[in-house]
Amino acid sequence: MAELSINFLTLKSMKIKIYKTTTCPYCKMEAEYLVSKGITFEEIYVDKDPGAVQEMIAESGQMGVPFTIITKDDGSKITLLGFDRQKLDSALVE
Repeated sequence: MAELSINFLTLKSMKIKIYKTTTCPYCKMEAEYLVSKGITFEEIYVDKDPGAVQEMIAESGQMGVPFTIITKDDGSKITLLGFDRQKLDSALVE
């Protein structure tokens, strides 16, 4: 498996937000993966905050978790549904 090579200057200009639930194993796996790479992110628990559910649905059009939004410094967004390490890695290095 290839090691993820991240330009940390680029990464610092990204904002990562993960919509998740307290019981979702894939949400936990994604968070642990990002922590293992030293990547900071915001966790939003949709099972604790009804307003967050509506926010997630407005962004994604669905209710599945984890739902991740990566906002780049130019304001563009990459959205990912589910935890797919390869897609996440690809989004982080774009």
